[in-house]
Amino acid sequence: MTTRHHWAGLIAGLLLACTGLAHAQTGTQTLNLWPDGHLPQTVSGPEQIGNEGSSIGAVTRVSQPRMEIHRPANPNGTAVLILGGGGYFRIQVGTAARPMAQWLASIGVTSAVLYYRMPVDGWPASAPFADGQRAMRLLRANATELGIDPTKIGVMGSSAGANLAGILSTRFDHDFYPALDASDRLPSRPDFLAMLYPVVTLKPPYDTTRSRRELATQPDAVEAYSVEGHVRSDMPPVFLAHAADDRIADVNHSLLMFQAARAQNVPAELHIFDRGGHSWGLGRPGTQVAQWPRLFTTWARANGFMAAPPVSLQPLTGQTAPLPPPVDTDDADFEEDGD
Repeated sequence: MTTRHHWAGLIAGLLLACTGLAHAQTGTQTLNLWPDGHLPQTVSGPEQIGNEGSSIGAVTRVSQPRMEIHRPANPNGTAVLILGGGGYFRIQVGTAARPMAQWLASIGVTSAVLYYRMPVDGWPASAPFADGQRAMRLLRANATELGIDPTKIGVMGSSAGANLAGILSTRFDHDFYPALDASDRLPSRPDFLAMLYPVVTLKPPYDTTRSRRELATQPDAVEAYSVEGHVRSDMPPVFLAHAADDRIADVNHSLLMFQAARAQNVPAELHIFDRGGHSWGLGRPGTQVAQWPRLFTTWARANGFMAAPPVSLQPLTGQTAPLPPPVDTDDADFEEDGD
């Protein structure tokens, strides 16, 4: 039996076991990661969305982990799990993760914004990694219904979300949660990895990020969640983009990741922009960092993860991409939360 036939048979058998996915063919859908009652009631108060300063569009107090799936009108078979940043105490959805999802959908890519649990709310430090791993498996379990190729499902993370994406791409043979249902028989390894202004390491001298502080509830967090220490030859190819003047996540995070990947003969592409700072999302039109979407799609096509070149690479179809929120420079050492 070929690999592709094996995938088709396994996913067809699993599809009926996956509940909670709406049946619209295009547009936005929601898929809960866990069955009702599976998670304890840990979070106090309702989920919130920030409306001022660097918190604009940021989601906090996530108690129902889920994917917000953006389905394109003409899917090309590729899918991307999008992990917004926020220092593991909030998730920049409105100004980063969702615009990325909308842009990807406009060029035929099925995209899923992950609302993951965070240790600041009392969840264990492993909770976001468990949610990310479960999300990857559910995307594969629903591949037929979503019109995606289960061998072309990547992950894209920004800032702290890139840390999460990196761990999913390197520690995919470690189960962050006990198997729950048939979906958990599927691989969680992403097929490609995009890291934007990433937090890669929790080790000195680059341990000044909010991510380092929030994940410290786990005694071995520095070793467990420093991505460069887990890079391996069978991990997916890596796309990296960073600004040299990033004051929140030093550009050396990306350099560490690139060097670790090259040492293991992992295909890696790195773009360093002279200016751009941190938390740029899709990038302000006309800025250096606004080049990354075009660079990413070129890389993805060159590596066979995206079939046909898009007709247009505008940030958002028929819209203007939201500007990223300002960074609070008074708390720069621990402000890695803009996205």
